Amino acid sequence: MNDRPAGAPGIGRAGTGGPAVRAGTGLTATTAVRYALVPVRRLSLDAVARRSGLHPDLIRRFVALGLVDADRDAAGQLVFAPTAPALLARIQRLRSGLCLNYASIGLVLDLLDRISLLEAALQGRGTRSENPPWT
Repeated sequence: MNDRPAGAPGIGRAGTGGPAVRAGTGLTATTAVRYALVPVRRLSLDAVARRSGLHPDLIRRFVALGLVDADRDAAGQLVFAPTAPALLARIQRLRSGLCLNYASIGLVLDLLDRISLLEAALQGRGTRSENPPWT
């Protein structure tokens, strides 16, 4: 289960644009280039703030910390993928439910992404875990 926008280069965590190598694991996450027939709808900072119920300054801080990916439009304003409010809700749940600071939240999100990649690899090989995923 991955709430992050998929692989578009920009500000934040997925800004490399090429294969991302996880330190010490040998796992690579490749970013496929996809060309949409219609432009992907992007959300402005105000729209994300309204949908998530967070202050725009807090969202800017999340972008600066690398917790949320964002791009800049032609006017230099932040624009987000449509999945950004779901990611912000996930960050808020981790913050309030587990009392984590924002640096820890970044680590937890990375670990959850790694778990998702490993579960997808297991499903791709046809092996199935006896236990349902915990996330």
